[in-house]
Amino acid sequence: MPLRIGEIDDFGFGLTWVADEPMRRSAHALAAGGKVWLVDPLDVEEPMERALALGEPAGVIQLLDRHNRHCRTVAERLGVPHLRLPDAVPGSPFEVVEVVDVPRWRERALWWPERRALVVAEAVGTGPFFCGDEAPAGIHLFLRLRPPGALRRFEPEHLLVGHGAGLHGPQAADALRTAYARSRRDVPRTLARIPRAFR
Repeated sequence: MPLRIGEIDDFGFGLTWVADEPMRRSAHALAAGGKVWLVDPLDVEEPMERALALGEPAGVIQLLDRHNRHCRTVAERLGVPHLRLPDAVPGSPFEVVEVVDVPRWRERALWWPERRALVVAEAVGTGPFFCGDEAPAGIHLFLRLRPPGALRRFEPEHLLVGHGAGLHGPQAADALRTAYARSRRDVPRTLARIPRAFR
């Protein structure tokens, strides 16, 4: 069954597209200096065409070890590097942040200082599995008791996540702070929400 996209968010210097499915997987294109980087892409025709119209493809960035998604396929088709868990993204404005580094969960994030944009693959999300109706963003359930400290220092104006829609403006930093503040106390409600999130 073809993957359906529920929403496409064009925020000027990039694009986010979100799958119409319970886990609300999302992918991003980030444009700078005439180039575009695809982050954890979902290979769907319309958003991919719009993403590639932003600039010359420079690379495909995979931020989570276990989520190849369409990274390799897209990189090979475009003839660009597949940067899996990179320590740096050469020629880009991004800083790479190590979020989680344990067996079976290795995750990086991207910080774009000029745009104050933070891209997080899995540790933080805005989909119902992460936060339901109570908060705009939440920490992944498996990280709730010991949330990764690497993201606490950021005050993003754009919070782009791997599951759910992005957040822009003052609410982005507020949402990240709230996700950390509620991380432990929201565990019972999050567990109760899981069956509903997959309906």
